[in-house]
Amino acid sequence: MKSDTPIVKDLVLIGGGHSHVAVLKVFGMKPMPGVRITLITRDVDTPYSGMLPGYIAGHYEFDETHIDLRPLAQFAGARIYHDEAVGIDHVNKKVVCRNRPPVAFDVLSVNIGSTPHMETPGAKAHVTPVKPINNFVDRWQGLFDRVRERSDEIHIGGVGAGAGGVEVLLAIEHRLRRDLKEVGRASDHIKFHLITDANDILVSHNPSVRRKFNRVLKERAVQVHTNHKVVGVEDGAVACENGACIALDEILWVTPAGAAPWLRQETKLGLDDRGFIAVHDTLETESHPGIFAAGDIASVVSHPRPKAGVFAVRQGPPLAENLRRALTGRPLKSFRPQSDFLSLVSTGDKYAVGSRNGLAVGGEWVWQLKNWIDLRWMRKYQDLPEMEEDNEVEIAAGLADAEAMKEISAIAMRCGGCGAKVGTDVLGRALQMLEPVKRPDVLIGLNEPDDAAVVEVPPGKVMVHTVDFFRAFVDDPYIFGQVAANHALGDVFAMGAEPQSALAVASVPFGPEAKVEEALFHMMSGAMDVLADAGASLVGGHTSEASELALGFSINGLADQDKILRKGGMQAGDRLILTKPLGTGTLFAADMRGDAKGRWIDDALASMVQSNRKGSEVLFKRGATACTDVTGFGLLGHLVEMARPSEVDVELDLNALPLLYGALDCVRNGIFSSLQPQNVRLRRAIRADSNGGRESELLPLIFDPQTAGGLLATVPEAEAEGCVDALREAGYPTATVVGRILPQSNHLEPITLLG
Repeated sequence: MKSDTPIVKDLVLIGGGHSHVAVLKVFGMKPMPGVRITLITRDVDTPYSGMLPGYIAGHYEFDETHIDLRPLAQFAGARIYHDEAVGIDHVNKKVVCRNRPPVAFDVLSVNIGSTPHMETPGAKAHVTPVKPINNFVDRWQGLFDRVRERSDEIHIGGVGAGAGGVEVLLAIEHRLRRDLKEVGRASDHIKFHLITDANDILVSHNPSVRRKFNRVLKERAVQVHTNHKVVGVEDGAVACENGACIALDEILWVTPAGAAPWLRQETKLGLDDRGFIAVHDTLETESHPGIFAAGDIASVVSHPRPKAGVFAVRQGPPLAENLRRALTGRPLKSFRPQSDFLSLVSTGDKYAVGSRNGLAVGGEWVWQLKNWIDLRWMRKYQDLPEMEEDNEVEIAAGLADAEAMKEISAIAMRCGGCGAKVGTDVLGRALQMLEPVKRPDVLIGLNEPDDAAVVEVPPGKVMVHTVDFFRAFVDDPYIFGQVAANHALGDVFAMGAEPQSALAVASVPFGPEAKVEEALFHMMSGAMDVLADAGASLVGGHTSEASELALGFSINGLADQDKILRKGGMQAGDRLILTKPLGTGTLFAADMRGDAKGRWIDDALASMVQSNRKGSEVLFKRGATACTDVTGFGLLGHLVEMARPSEVDVELDLNALPLLYGALDCVRNGIFSSLQPQNVRLRRAIRADSNGGRESELLPLIFDPQTAGGLLATVPEAEAEGCVDALREAGYPTATVVGRILPQSNHLEPITLLG
């Protein structure tokens, strides 16, 4: 839900675990005007741990077992920052991230799960830990492929015989034997091992459960090694304390849960003896008021519980309630987790054992029960309700103190004109930590309080000017700053010029000074990273308050007059090369509707923050004859801009076009950018006899407007293959030849499509 209510406080959530998805759902169902929620997450698809064995066994697809955090964050009105927290500065109340500037918070919650202990010598180098689950899922696919390719004897072992270790190993065993059977291959060469330092498996479960699983493991030819404490790992073997050495080709690590090392190293939070965050019954940390923790990473001091997903799930609603209370200064409520719970452990083949209060039952019906419970829980976060937007909102009582309310009241009296400029104090603080590139040809720049910048044009050079400006389309100001700068620099790189200087024009939403300052700092930090990489010095600009975040740049570049790449230089026989994939327009249109998968948007953003600098250098060295960057007019619009002044025809191969993940799915669902209809008018430039190209499902993507798109260039035929190879080596993996240039014909339409 969006509103014009000023931001008073920041709630930051680290991690997209089971507790935090519940918090996001609660805040989406009942928003808190004046609170800005930011989710910092390493993974945009958060797996449900209870369904991981079923996914490995092949009973579920990826999307059935993962919650897409992006639409959930949108539902909650939360910003999603795809990054990893590596520290907490509790003095300045900021989260330190791996790849972006620190994120300020008023109230903080940590829900990052746990990881297996990896202190055993050699473990980090030679094993596959089951947690973090997302990393294991990627590794599992590789393991699956390797095993299927081999016919010699192969040994797969799991270290750790708790519920997770037993379930994962049995799921792998079931999947491999089933799939090999389906292709007519034997599986007798695959040997499975389960290794534990305990005297039995599943020691936290009752004897009946242990007996049932010992029988299953024996029936499935899994060799169980009890009283085998692993003390060392080598490539291809584990060494045990009792002197045994077990040869293993693949080693799965499912030992008891451990805590992220950075919590001990980069925070001053109170931790228990295993490194987990010590919390009260309220889930607030013992050491720092206003900082909370839940799930596996939390240790409820007065009510210790095993590290199990059920507790993380149950902690979600009380955590959400206490976060609300902390934001508004109300007393927190205690939460006491249940002492016993229904445990459902699967055997990989749609059979499960359920236990509670010392009783245990097994059967296919138990697995069906588990499946029903799991799918019901997942649907809560996959099928989100449509919420009515309420534009008449007031800041929640207790959220803002008297000083904050005074500042908020003044926002309504903001002036227009020069009165809308961001104050010098705010601007100065936001920019003081940003260091522009120093160039000898920038005589007066950002570091001097003059009315204008002064730059020198070196002898023999000409100056290239360009400007771009647009509203934010992502809720991460740092990423938006990177994209905006890349987009503006694209025209300079397309002409083969060297960026020299940049003037910024920025607008930031109305709000208290501290919130305006942080938004501006993050946005300009992203932009400065890109400008620095390009060698361009930020020399000044203008920043004002507005209803939404927006950013643009006026860029100056330098070039040799006789070496400028222009659109009109195409020559018959040239090959047409595209350096980056298409699809940003349709993907972000889908994102606005909540119909895009988070991993699609991540892929698109990764492409958009990639600079065209190296691509331009490769094209220039390979003798490019013409070049432009693909932006708002779409591929076809920019191609027509090149073909007409070049007086040539173009043959465009639709099947060769590189596409962003999900772009074709969006087009198939009839989702298009608002600019698409204007771009479609250029279809008159397409020859009618285009060999089926006009009927291709790929056709809409040549009209799709791009933001920070790739370079579209022509090179001589002899250079085309080498140019593509060089582009891929430079970091453009989808760069490819998408067409060829033909002599101008008598046809009015210059473009022929191959479908």
